[in-house]
Amino acid sequence: MNLLWLAPFGSLLALGFVIYLIFKVILPKDPGTEKMQEIARFVSEGAFAYLKKQYSVVAVFFIVIFCILLWLALKGYLVIFVPFAFLSGGFFSGLSGLIGMTIATKASSRTASSARNSLNSALRVAFSAGSVMGLTVVGLGLLDLSIWYYLLDWYYSTHPLSIGTDKIAAITSTMLCFGMGASAQALFARVGGGIFTKAADVGADLVGKVEAGIPEDDPRNPAVIADNVGDNVGDVAGMGADLYESYVGSIVATSALGVAAGLGIAGVIVPMSLAAIGVVASIIGTFFVQTKEQASQGALLAALRRGVFVSAGLIAAAAFFLVKWTLGAQNLGIYWSVVSGLLAGIIIGAATEYFTSSRYRPTKGISEAALTGPATVIISGISVGMLSTVVPVVLVGLAILTSFYSSGGASNFNLGLYGIAISAVGMLSTLGITLATDAYGPIADNAGGNAQMSHQPPEVRERTDALDALGNTTAATGKGFAIGSAALTALALIAAYKDQVFILGKDLKLDMMDPRILVGLFIGGMLPYLFCSLTMQAVGRAAGKIVVEVRRQFKEIIGLFEGKARPDYTRCVNIATAAAQKEMIAPSLLALLAPLIVGMFLGLEAVVGLLTGATVSGFVLAIMMANSGGAWDNAKKYIEEGHFGGKGSLSHKAAVVGDTVGDPFKDTAGPSLNILIKLMSMVSIVFAGFIIKHTLMK
Repeated sequence: MNLLWLAPFGSLLALGFVIYLIFKVILPKDPGTEKMQEIARFVSEGAFAYLKKQYSVVAVFFIVIFCILLWLALKGYLVIFVPFAFLSGGFFSGLSGLIGMTIATKASSRTASSARNSLNSALRVAFSAGSVMGLTVVGLGLLDLSIWYYLLDWYYSTHPLSIGTDKIAAITSTMLCFGMGASAQALFARVGGGIFTKAADVGADLVGKVEAGIPEDDPRNPAVIADNVGDNVGDVAGMGADLYESYVGSIVATSALGVAAGLGIAGVIVPMSLAAIGVVASIIGTFFVQTKEQASQGALLAALRRGVFVSAGLIAAAAFFLVKWTLGAQNLGIYWSVVSGLLAGIIIGAATEYFTSSRYRPTKGISEAALTGPATVIISGISVGMLSTVVPVVLVGLAILTSFYSSGGASNFNLGLYGIAISAVGMLSTLGITLATDAYGPIADNAGGNAQMSHQPPEVRERTDALDALGNTTAATGKGFAIGSAALTALALIAAYKDQVFILGKDLKLDMMDPRILVGLFIGGMLPYLFCSLTMQAVGRAAGKIVVEVRRQFKEIIGLFEGKARPDYTRCVNIATAAAQKEMIAPSLLALLAPLIVGMFLGLEAVVGLLTGATVSGFVLAIMMANSGGAWDNAKKYIEEGHFGGKGSLSHKAAVVGDTVGDPFKDTAGPSLNILIKLMSMVSIVFAGFIIKHTLMK
């Protein structure tokens, strides 16, 4: 059954529901008092000023790469569609982040205003705004995929192919290349946004909370608006672009492997239709996210989980019939590959919650360690992060083995690889609602800052704090989900690279004792650490500039500390923006140049080693950094709730130090690794033909 029409249908359904949420659920809500609206306006203006600057820098990069790809296409190394596919991938990735961030900035004051009425009302506004981000990503992703599939199908149907070339293989091979544009845009968004948000956050905390002893989100702090801007550009726009490229990358890689496995058009139908089913399931799941007034954090988390579980259950049920009708009963084992991906994503989220939520022992242990100072907080937080890698690694390993053998990998190796790839699509099929629970976090955080700066009654801040505390947990679980899906997607892309090289007339000899592969493994294993070093140093330098500026304003603006004068918020926003644009260049170039250099000097086999080493090393390192950072953050909040001395105590100051170390861990370096390992694979696929002709080691 040709169910490819489900992809454009799912796209239009997702985007239609986004329009409904914006104009019927979010914008009609009361934006609050004039002061609340003014604060939201400051944040919105700063966020758009940042994106305008970033997109102007990224545009130059895309023009240069487009010209290079066009030259390669004219020389015969690439299909002529590839340069244009590269542009479209970057455009839709950036557009998804822009739409999500626009609504997030408008929803913060409305969430704070709704918190004046009830906790459930505030939850619905924040979650609806997060749903806009999630469904925009899947809607635009399916739209981009559908446009390119039908365009290429028409072209290859009306133009003769070379003898022995399969039309579906030609289509999927070309579609693989537009993922590079999405990945490149996502890397700039994640790295630049991460540097901005954590520079502002660290600067605001070190001077405001540690040195001056004023509360978080205090309007006297000059960096507080920059901090709120950073939540939007890093955790909304950046995360959206990140998961957009994971989403489309997993689908096109799976489609290409389906062709290699001999499934033909059916191998393309299953991942694209599964993604469309995920849209319907995610929309249904959003209606199950609601709670009662005075709900505990556990009840709030249960409300969000309910939405995810309902969506996952619907997808699991529908996937059975999809696989049976499309691939036949003989390939029904592929259904269990889908289920293994779904289950792995859910369990990884639960494991992440255990290691990062203040309801459980690991984070409480970090809070207790704060009684003896910052050093023990750092030691405890890093050890928790390291320990937290065990469950995700084992789960991904089980998902790989289950997917490979259940799909028939023992008798058909390529079919087993298809099973692994489809498990990544299964994990990401719930993205519409999973990303909603993640994007909800920074919206709730901004709402809390809005309530604090607009001097709302204490119960309003209590309600937004309840949402914010939950947001820290959902953000951590969202990062765990993103990292897990990135690992499976990266494996699918490595397999797609191998097939692409074969299509180009070369057969890779993958002997683990081949010194080229071993060297590639070592280089690949090192690259995530080099990448994290560059991004962490960037945050440190940018945060230092914010610290100096905040200290200057406290010293020079008369009456600022007493609340009689207004700080220069714009100055801190400008400093963070300029620093982020400058500092994001080097890490981004690393991902683009590494596979080219290794391929040209060490050969095609070394590239496989590079990609494999980077995937293994980057996956584990990303989990460790994300979970350490999340645990440090929630350990600080646990103390602020009144435990181990409470706010203002020595243990609180020690926990703030841990939190500032964790900020670039969890929001800059760690999440950016997801994109690093996938972008290198995309670059390798796109430039495979060029490397074959110009490698120095045949």
